[in-house]
Amino acid sequence: MDENKIISEAHEILRKYHKDDRTGHDYWHVIRVYNNALHIQSEEGGDLFVVQMAALFHDFIDYKLTDDENGQIDKVKVFLRENGVDEKTTGRIIHAMRAVSFKGGNNPVRPESLEDEIVQDADRLDALGAVGIARTFIYGGSKGHEMYDPETGARENMTFEAYKNEDNTMVNHFYEKLLKLRGLMNTNTARSIADDRHVFMENYLEQFYAEWNGKR
Repeated sequence: MDENKIISEAHEILRKYHKDDRTGHDYWHVIRVYNNALHIQSEEGGDLFVVQMAALFHDFIDYKLTDDENGQIDKVKVFLRENGVDEKTTGRIIHAMRAVSFKGGNNPVRPESLEDEIVQDADRLDALGAVGIARTFIYGGSKGHEMYDPETGARENMTFEAYKNEDNTMVNHFYEKLLKLRGLMNTNTARSIADDRHVFMENYLEQFYAEWNGKR
């Protein structure tokens, strides 16, 4: 098994798969998550190859990008099998991919290994801070969401279906997901990074409301 060859081929597959995305789930999102995962793994340990592959393919099965999660999983399995990856390692990669998604806090697939935790943290970090703010407005704009409505509050205790329907404003997304993520990090490395990004978002919201109300 030539891991470098597999990773190189995976990059090309995903560059093509994400090339037309305009929702903030483009190829560069994948690369940022991949780099986050590499950094966390370098501090926390775990199987590097499993982390690399799951980070690269994590959005290949995302419900926001495909209606056929099982079909996409099969494609990943075929790719790995054709490149000599054993079934046990493939299973670990697939589980890490499936455990990533937030799904309004209702993802039934939970992290079961350090590798799962690393990839989940890596993806969640990209939803925080300056990049997370930019992605929130990119995604909301692509879906035609309203930026902010002072009369519309954030939703609590949502089902996955309610979260998936996304009938709310871009600013409320901070409260429905982004500001919750710091407390959901698995690894110490990710928690440290998330702390700074969380504070940045709080400062942004303070400035946003001040500007909205003509105070700054």
